[in-house]
Amino acid sequence: MDEKLKKVIEESSNIVFFGGAGVSTESHIPDFRSEKGLYRAQQEYGRSPEEILSHTFFMQHMKTFYDYYRKNLLYPDAQPNKAHLALARLEAEGKVKAVVTQNIDGLHQKAGSRTVYELHGSVLRNYCMKCHQFYSLDEVVALADSSEDGIPRCKVCSGVVKPDVVLYEEALDEECLSGAIRAIEAADTLIIGGTSLVVYPAAGLIRYFRGKHLVLINKSVTPYDDRADLVIHDSIGKVMEY
Repeated sequence: MDEKLKKVIEESSNIVFFGGAGVSTESHIPDFRSEKGLYRAQQEYGRSPEEILSHTFFMQHMKTFYDYYRKNLLYPDAQPNKAHLALARLEAEGKVKAVVTQNIDGLHQKAGSRTVYELHGSVLRNYCMKCHQFYSLDEVVALADSSEDGIPRCKVCSGVVKPDVVLYEEALDEECLSGAIRAIEAADTLIIGGTSLVVYPAAGLIRYFRGKHLVLINKSVTPYDDRADLVIHDSIGKVMEY
C-alpha cells in the first residue's frame, strides 16, 4: 500500500470509500465509456451507450437493449481484484465503515464487503416488471436464452424481467442514496478511487464530506484534485494492495 495512504488510514477510524468504473477495470470489466465500448455501440448499433442504456430505449427497443446489455455489462466470471480485497479487509478491521460504488458488478460483496451502497444497482438482481418476481443473474440469462427474441420473460406471469440497474433517465434509489450520504457525512476520511468524478448525481456526493482527509486515487486528473489532501495518479489495485 502507498505509504502516505497507509498513514492516513492509520489515523482514521471512520473511512468511506467511493468508487467508480476504474475499480473494476482491473478485474477485466471494461468501462463502457472507453473507446472499445463506444466503438462497439456506434459501429454495431449506430447508437451511443448512453442512448442504448436509457429508460426510453429499453422500453422501445428491448431486443437491442438486451443484446447490448449482455455483450457489454455482464461479466459473471469476473473476480475481485486487490482493491476490492483491501477494502473488505479494512472493513473487517473496523476501519472502512461503508463502500459507495457506481459499479453494478457486485464485486465488492464478492470480496467480502458487507456495507455497500450500489448507487446504480446491480446486474445480480433482476425483477419481473409485472409481478416483481426476483431472478438471479444466471436465471435471467437462462430466460433470455430460452426466449425467441432474447428478451427474458417471467416464468410466473410472462412479464419482462428487468435488471435492477439504474438506466439513464431513471432516478437513483432514494434509500440507497440517503444511506450513502449519511455514511459520507459521518466519515473522517473519504477515499475516492477509479472515478473521474464527472457523472452526476453520484459525483455530487463529495459535497457532503466534512471530515479530515480527502484522498483521490485515479489514473487521470479529476476536477477535485486541488481539494484533496492526498492525490495519487496510479492503478488503484497497486495503491490499495494490503
